[in-house]
Amino acid sequence: MNALKQRLLAGEFISAAWAEMGSADNAEVMVYNGWPVIVIDGEHGIGDLETWVGMSRAIEAAGGHAVLRVPNSQPWMLNKILDRGIRSIIVPRVNTPEEAQIIADACRYPPRGNRGYAAPILRASNYSARPDYALKEAHDDVLVMVQCEHVQAVENIAAIASIDGIDAIFIGPNDLAGSVNHLERLTEAEPQALIQRAEEGCLAKGKLLATIAGAGRSWADLKEIGYRFVVGPNDVSLLINGARQAAAERDQSLGTEAAPLKKPGASYGW
Repeated sequence: MNALKQRLLAGEFISAAWAEMGSADNAEVMVYNGWPVIVIDGEHGIGDLETWVGMSRAIEAAGGHAVLRVPNSQPWMLNKILDRGIRSIIVPRVNTPEEAQIIADACRYPPRGNRGYAAPILRASNYSARPDYALKEAHDDVLVMVQCEHVQAVENIAAIASIDGIDAIFIGPNDLAGSVNHLERLTEAEPQALIQRAEEGCLAKGKLLATIAGAGRSWADLKEIGYRFVVGPNDVSLLINGARQAAAERDQSLGTEAAPLKKPGASYGW
């Protein structure tokens, strides 16, 4: 069964990292080096469904747990993702309870929802090795988080958090700030007030809270507020920061001044 979902519902605080580059190797490296929960970014990252399935296999083989942020909330997309054995998903840009209900229904078999049935031939059922998957296991196995990342979602947060089948609300502070014309100014008063309203609305309904690290709050701050799932670094930034640090160490060792960063497409003249 879905150990991540069980641990979250038991009240544990879970940290995770993003995988943006569509690389199973990158994801595997992160699992082996301190980040056992990896969120594959299907909204902004590289790859398609089969890329993400391959990444999830690598993550699981390394002893980790894969979460997929899906590219959109279309039921046909959710159906294919769940059928391919990805059990934990984050759905972006959910602004109304009606949208949340459609998502919840798409992720659950009848009579609880309208997920299409093909259980015996799916990776989700271990290709029939889990004979009770559809009737007994799937509803508890699937973890569904929806993103609150627009002022409209904050206005509707209590109703969204009340939808049965939605397990957690994932607050996206960057887009939330952008929705009130404060893009990249997350720590200013208006976006901070929106974030707080969303948090209070979720907690009042007893819904699990998730978000990204930052926006003026530390890991410890977020845990104290009541968040249970927080996603921190991503593979692109880790590579950028590692490359810059290695270049600075090289230049310091050689006694040379660090070269300015090249503009995109610029040649080094070799």
